[in-house]
Amino acid sequence: MTATSVLTPVEVFPEGPLSSAARLLAGSLLGGMGNRWLHTRGVAARAAQLAGPLGVDADMLTAAAWLHDVGYAAETVVSGFHPLDGADHLTRNGWPVRVAGLVAYHSGARFVAAARGLSELLAAYPDERTVLADALTYADQTVGPSGLRVDPASRYVEMLERHGPCSWNARVDADRGPYLRGIAHRIEYLLSFAA
Repeated sequence: MTATSVLTPVEVFPEGPLSSAARLLAGSLLGGMGNRWLHTRGVAARAAQLAGPLGVDADMLTAAAWLHDVGYAAETVVSGFHPLDGADHLTRNGWPVRVAGLVAYHSGARFVAAARGLSELLAAYPDERTVLADALTYADQTVGPSGLRVDPASRYVEMLERHGPCSWNARVDADRGPYLRGIAHRIEYLLSFAA
């Protein structure tokens, strides 16, 4: 696995009001969770780096990146499916529905939701399928568990190994894998014009 160091987003990237609030919430929920927090910080940093070159709303993208894994925090768990639990927690606490939707559908969550019988619950949130949504997934898929940058293929292999061959992720691999590779190709293609 190829990895490079990740800069801390709060030290490097300017924040808007939404991403600043998201950073604080993520820190309060995930700050004591070791690698989960390191991964979250790395994803937020990567998202902030992608926003300008991709021409998307930096505040919205970075906020969603800070919040994408809050469904892992013990106080948010209801279904045990972190994208849904995170989106539900955000909705209950007054976050914009767009942020909740980005969290709900990040990184191909719809495939796992379908396999787990949670599609109806996930459908309460908008699945926007935009460059911004793709950028969130790409940021998540290019930062490993310890917050270090990785290539999307290495990240996907690591995730399958970490979750195991009987995991929900492994069960939906035939659909989710190509979907995530497609997002990586689209984002990298767009970034090639920004270079």
